[in-house]
Amino acid sequence: MITTARVPTDKRIRIAFSLNDSPEQQSSEISWRREKREELLAQNDSPPENAFPLAFPDLEQQLQPLPPCHDSKESMQVFKQHCQIAEEYYEVKKEIALLEERKKELITRLDQAEKENRDAAQLTKEYADLTEENRTLKLTQTQCVEQLEKLRIQYQKRQGSS
Repeated sequence: MITTARVPTDKRIRIAFSLNDSPEQQSSEISWRREKREELLAQNDSPPENAFPLAFPDLEQQLQPLPPCHDSKESMQVFKQHCQIAEEYYEVKKEIALLEERKKELITRLDQAEKENRDAAQLTKEYADLTEENRTLKLTQTQCVEQLEKLRIQYQKRQGSS
């Protein structure tokens, strides 16, 4: 579903999209991460610094959300936004990997189909060549049979006249 909204030009916006066929599958992993993160945030207004482990172990270190300053609501909000962006980045990266795998499969299938087409063209050419050779051989055989018959008749005429 596509939605639209008017946003002031000075306000930053983030556009998200998905190529995934199943939004339920996509959202289940994100929901689990979001629940865990919000549990940590809800446990205490000022959790210890190490209460925010690497939320995205597969994400490169420089892209990991930094732990927030617990005394600042703005810092906590930035942390939440960063986590959401990291989740989206992770999902897009996962989709890209799936699409690249699908691309490899399609290229393999295309190569196979092209090979089969080349083989079929080669077989068609061989069939046409053999059909033409067969026609030529049959014609030659017919001519040889006719010539042999003429020679027999001539031989019989010579035998009869001698």
